[in-house]
Amino acid sequence: MEQKAFVIRAYGVGELAGLYNPHLSHRGAVMQLRRWINHHGILKEKLTALGYHPGIRCFTPKQVACIVEHLGEP
Repeated sequence: MEQKAFVIRAYGVGELAGLYNPHLSHRGAVMQLRRWINHHGILKEKLTALGYHPGIRCFTPKQVACIVEHLGEP
């Protein structure tokens, strides 16, 4: 089975969370991704500087790149 390369682009929060947590429900995946962001202080600081705030529905390509830098590719 060929695995596609991860593309840095805008992702919905649920879409990106589902890539990181495919075994969880949509809600569970989003909650887990938010926990990881809150747990990684430097990641949260960098995302905040890029316009992140709780309640956003979409990550920008720069925010996605920042997440991948800290958490690795999904």
